[in-house]
Amino acid sequence: MAIDRGDNFIVRGWRNVREAGPRRLALTALLALVALLVARYGWVLPGMGEAERELYDSRAYVAADRDAVAQDDRILMVVYNDQTLINVRKRSPLDRGLLARALRTIDAMDAKAIGIDILFDQPQDEDAELIDTLRAMQTPVAVGYAEEKTNEGSIRYEQERFLREFMAALEGSNAEPGSVRLDNRYGATRLWPSIEPGLPPVLGRKMLRLAGEEAKSFPGYTGAIRYRLPADESRPVFTTLPIDLFLDPELAPLMAEQVAGRYVLIGGDIVDYDRVATPISEAMGTPRPPGLRVHADMIAQMLDGKRLPAPLPVTLWGLAMLMVVMAILTGLLEWGSWRIYALLVLQFVVMLGVPFLMELRGTDTYGVPAAGWILGWIIAFTAVTSAARAAGAVQRNFAQGALGKYLPREMAREIIDNPDLLSLHGEKKRIYVLFSDLEGFTKMSHAMQPETVAKVLNRYLEMLSRVVLDHGGVIDKFVGDAVVAFWGAPIAREDDADRAARAGYALWQAGEEFRAEIAAMDPDLPPIGKTRVGLHYGDAVVGNFGGETRIQYTALGDSMNTAARLEAANKALNSSIMASREFVERTGLGWWRAMGRVILRGRAQPVDIFEPVPDFPEEECKELLRASILAESDSAAAAAIVEGLVASHPDDKALANLLHRYRNLGEGGAHALG
Repeated sequence: MAIDRGDNFIVRGWRNVREAGPRRLALTALLALVALLVARYGWVLPGMGEAERELYDSRAYVAADRDAVAQDDRILMVVYNDQTLINVRKRSPLDRGLLARALRTIDAMDAKAIGIDILFDQPQDEDAELIDTLRAMQTPVAVGYAEEKTNEGSIRYEQERFLREFMAALEGSNAEPGSVRLDNRYGATRLWPSIEPGLPPVLGRKMLRLAGEEAKSFPGYTGAIRYRLPADESRPVFTTLPIDLFLDPELAPLMAEQVAGRYVLIGGDIVDYDRVATPISEAMGTPRPPGLRVHADMIAQMLDGKRLPAPLPVTLWGLAMLMVVMAILTGLLEWGSWRIYALLVLQFVVMLGVPFLMELRGTDTYGVPAAGWILGWIIAFTAVTSAARAAGAVQRNFAQGALGKYLPREMAREIIDNPDLLSLHGEKKRIYVLFSDLEGFTKMSHAMQPETVAKVLNRYLEMLSRVVLDHGGVIDKFVGDAVVAFWGAPIAREDDADRAARAGYALWQAGEEFRAEIAAMDPDLPPIGKTRVGLHYGDAVVGNFGGETRIQYTALGDSMNTAARLEAANKALNSSIMASREFVERTGLGWWRAMGRVILRGRAQPVDIFEPVPDFPEEECKELLRASILAESDSAAAAAIVEGLVASHPDDKALANLLHRYRNLGEGGAHALG
């Protein structure tokens, strides 16, 4: 026995795509191109950038270096913290006299280089002391620098002018400017700052150059920052010491051990000052670190030599093409559900996992469009699958449309998928039957031209058919202006009773709408009556009946006759809709009022009947039910209950009719209809 291979499934799917027609093929090709562009440029598409950045932050957190044993002994952070500000009783600008004294102490401790992440952009009394200290430093110092045009919002022109003057006073010394500018695009510092003409190198890069390690300073690099995380939160990655400690001569020997041979960063670690978001803080929702910590991470990245290479544009195009081709081939496959679902899961794992794998292997994935791959895949897959099914859908829609004239659309769809649901022979089923008739149509038709009669009748039957189909019913037949429908076959559903009940009520409403249309169309026509509806539940033989030349799907049996007689009884009962107890007991609707017991024309057994009145008070419905129970043993008491209700509803003709029947009950508490 031959076994279909995957390529056969693809060939079959491609055949369906071709049969969809040239217009559909052109649209599919256009959508595939759109998918390719989305898969390549996900980072810059409106609404996609945020998703891409969140995915990147997750990757950066997973791939972050974790120091398992000790702290980094190459970098020391000396900070002004909140306790420092309390001690010196000065918050802003940071105390420069304190800084000058600390610098003189550190200068004698053999640091590789010092970086000051503080902007001296406004005058302070201790400026002269600080300038003298910086000019006398033997240790190379990178002094924080910024410009208005590259640090918009952080420094004004007057501040920049003072900062330039401060830097000019240091010319010829070991203190040189280093940029403190960080790249905070999109609310987080993910990348090294761009290299701007005329702007000094970023602080950490300047420190390495001053220390004679220019080869390690990542010349020209503007890629991703590789952040580091401690394996143990109790031991931070970088040693951090308060600047106050460097003012105590007794601690000098201990401090010297911490400084010797290290890059020393001096700046603020203050709760509400110079805090920056990073991929780590964004991914984990943790407090934002000080800007000084970002400079420390950049120095560590340079010393580790972890210059992250970015994928080439041709690589990104190739990956985007791969995702789209993967989606197209998947869309062409005609596999069983479990296999296709497994393949879909695998592909989504690949689309999300490849960027993580690239990041873990040391590639800069800022700009790798993971979310773009997924959206591009979805667009391409949707385009192909819709085209592959378009040709078959035309034939399917034709068959479904033909069945849909008699069956609800969803039921017709199920029958097309499973033709065995339509039995080729009769089978006994319990069904909900609806029978309707239009009062006065025959008389009106005599006053109209034949073509007008056909037009009006078709309009009426169209309105009623739509109601039946919208409520999930099967149209059995039309008998003149009468409509026969049922629920429960060929497919039975749990809510068939409620569907049939609502359809009966909506049918009467459609009839009232039709009456208004006819009256507006020609006021001279004889008035048309109301649409009457009968509802019953019972046994019927349902199936295809007829000969080889003509087959009709219909229902036969006593339940059909009972529904027809209930419809006809409305005329004698001054009502519009009547349902049997057998029908009402199976619905979950609370809008029924008991309308007594009657013997239908041509029947011997009485039938308890109910009328749907959604707006009738619930307490009065209970009273009518009590009257119905009393009627068999005490018709006078039942009549008394109804008489009180008639007084409250003088215009309710059906209720007045019930009172008349209770006053004229026959044997067994039933009223025989003539």
